[in-house]
This record gives sequence, structure tokens and C-alpha cells, in this order.
Amino acid sequence: MSYGYSQRLIEANKVAGDSLGVALGRLCIERDISVNHVSNDLGVSRATIYNWFWGLTIPAKKYEESIATFMRQHKKRK
Repeated sequence: MSYGYSQRLIEANKVAGDSLGVALGRLCIERDISVNHVSNDLGVSRATIYNWFWGLTIPAKKYEESIATFMRQHKKRK
């Protein structure tokens, strides 16, 4: 069950820059994809996902292809 995203995270994500993690956050916010779902799919902690969404850290290179694949799959869904 998704409880949605806080307004604080949504606003921070809008101005966080253009890293792959921030772009992932924008997609997940737009599509209401839970952090739990993303963390399970990508094999990282929920805290890591939040850090990416906030723009506090950027994803390690080893996750770039997995993130890109995840984003492609979820952009196709409405």
C-alpha cells in the first residue's frame, strides 16, 4: 500500500537537479510508485531511494542500467 509522497519531498525533488536518482523520483511521484516497490526492484534500501529522490546522493554506476530499465518500464504504464 502506498501512502503517497509528502509535499516537502515533492517540492524538494522539483528543485533537486537532474541526476538519474532525481529523475527516478520525479517519475515515481508522478506515477505514485512506492519507495518500497522501487527499493525492492533495485535491491537497495528505502533510505537510499529517498536520498536519490531528494538529490542528496547520486546512484552508483552499478545501478544506472537497472534504474534506466525500471524507468522505461514504468513510463510505458499509465
